[in-house]
Amino acid sequence: MRRNLLPILMMMVVLSPLAIDIYLPSMPTMAAEFAVSASQVQSTLVLFLFAMGVGQILIGPLADRYGRRPVAMGGILLYIVSSFMAVVAMEFHWLQLARVLQGLAACSTSIVVFSAIRDSFTPKEGARYYSYINGVICVIPALAPTLGGLLALQFGWRSTFIFMALYGLLMMVIVGYRLPETRPASTVTTGPLYRWARYKPILREPHFLFYAVACMAGMAAILCYVSYSPVWLIERLGVSELTFSGLFALNAVVNIIACFAAPMVISRLGNRPTVILALLALLAAAVLELAMQLWGPQTGLPAAFGFMLPMMILCIGFALLLGPATSMALSAFGERAGTAAAMLGFIQMSGASLIAGLIQQTDLTAPYAVIVVTGGLAIVLLTMMTMSRFDNCHQEQHAH
Repeated sequence: MRRNLLPILMMMVVLSPLAIDIYLPSMPTMAAEFAVSASQVQSTLVLFLFAMGVGQILIGPLADRYGRRPVAMGGILLYIVSSFMAVVAMEFHWLQLARVLQGLAACSTSIVVFSAIRDSFTPKEGARYYSYINGVICVIPALAPTLGGLLALQFGWRSTFIFMALYGLLMMVIVGYRLPETRPASTVTTGPLYRWARYKPILREPHFLFYAVACMAGMAAILCYVSYSPVWLIERLGVSELTFSGLFALNAVVNIIACFAAPMVISRLGNRPTVILALLALLAAAVLELAMQLWGPQTGLPAAFGFMLPMMILCIGFALLLGPATSMALSAFGERAGTAAAMLGFIQMSGASLIAGLIQQTDLTAPYAVIVVTGGLAIVLLTMMTMSRFDNCHQEQHAH
């Protein structure tokens, strides 16, 4: 079962990044069609991730109570329905609602993927497999924007959501026939689904909180980069939709290489040193982005490359960060992996979307918004890791 599980989980995890990346080149067109501002179109990304985060605490206990398979099947069904809802949306608030439902759907499959890895592998193995899963997540930005751009040029932006629905139908068949139930027999399944006692042991664990916030920091940086890029590159710098897709794909290729190299880095350095290296990469990306904005080209394709080059370093840092940080956050909660994964997702997704939503309310341009979020959060976490009073938050520990 362990040998055949990973390919299914890798296909399942595509649902979330596909819903984020495939329609990015169409965002300026969508803003014009619905007669809304760029920040309002960006809200469709923020709402998706916020719903994905909040949904974790609602759906996570269901994965522990009823098993991984039923939650996966229900989430995929909702993904299909919400995708078709976006296709037929004639008013912007209906599109926003569709994105909220799509976020709830994607969180269901995300919980199942991360819980199944925690169910089936040791923490050390889990770190490698989380990195492979993250590698798949990183492949999608290389392919989806180009595919979405081509679909939009030929059939309009709504065709991108049709594609999501069709992929959901494919996953419904694969998961229905091939996904085994991985929930351990020791999983806590008694008592009310939603009570403080279920979350209290997780939220009182400083080790979990630190690495959950580290995941949130990486996700917030990536969300700012992804949500600001279409408006900045297409509208501000004037690159075409296909050129944008090409730049995005080039960046994603670097990310793919980093994601599949991450397990080797983790094996050589260990989880905690890899997290430190990742945070240093985030800080370096912020510093380089600042340098490019102060002294680099300001117009046209050179400026676009100047914006994207530091983002490559950001993506490398994110690729190195997510695997070990996720594994260390969940390492102590084998008996309630679904709930712990849900709380991790809630902090990571909802926290990142709130940070991105707040920064979008400022007058900062895209580069400076990314600099503030990426550099600021990296500095806070690295500072904590140098202070002995916080050793209980970030030092290695073993499952119990």
